[in-house]
Amino acid sequence: MGRKEEDRIALFIDCDNISHKAIEGIINELSKYGVVNIRQAYGNWTKENLKNWEEKLLEFAIKPIQQFDYSKQKNATDILMTIDAIDLLHTKDIDAFAIATSDSDFTPVVMRVQAEGIKVFGFGEKKTPKPFMAACSQFIFTEHLMSDDDEQKSEKEESLKVGRRKSGRELRADRWLVNLLRTAVEQTSDDYGWANLADVGHYISNKSSFSPINYGYKKLSQLIKEIDLFDIAYDEVSKSMSIRDKRYKA
Repeated sequence: MGRKEEDRIALFIDCDNISHKAIEGIINELSKYGVVNIRQAYGNWTKENLKNWEEKLLEFAIKPIQQFDYSKQKNATDILMTIDAIDLLHTKDIDAFAIATSDSDFTPVVMRVQAEGIKVFGFGEKKTPKPFMAACSQFIFTEHLMSDDDEQKSEKEESLKVGRRKSGRELRADRWLVNLLRTAVEQTSDDYGWANLADVGHYISNKSSFSPINYGYKKLSQLIKEIDLFDIAYDEVSKSMSIRDKRYKA
């Protein structure tokens, strides 16, 4: 299904836990699904470590929200983001939320928004706790959204590897991924074992926070071809793709 042009997305950024280098990739990714008409970045802008964000705020028309640190034991930014997100939820003026953070404290907020039937896109670093990732409708590692130059500048050895497209062998070695794909195909297949790729993708999005971008692929179809576990068929009339588990027996 194609996205609706009028879909409105609200983006909340926890600048204490997200690199400014990832924001362009985040905006580009969200633009696939709708218009990011609310863009708010939270942090204590008097701090030196947020100086790199200033240029990005202007470039991408992001509204900075100032929050002083009232206590060293608790991040006041988290609380303010939570309050604003819930307030916006009650206005019903948006179709989806996007929360950029590597902090698990926002997990209850995501679950509350999801309970209203509103999709939540999550963005965070690979260190992001699993509960937050799992709560999101879709979660993408910000390291995969940075340019090659940004990755090369990183001091962390692991970040030099992220964004690389995983090989078919590596994909097949990921048991969670293999089970997810095979289950999705099984649950959406017809009497002959064939499943429409769009239906497979829809099933996966309802079941998990999976995104092919985290494996180095822009589209699910590209990942399916590389993992080489499924037979593939194309319908030239409908321009659709169907897949079937290679283990299928009539």
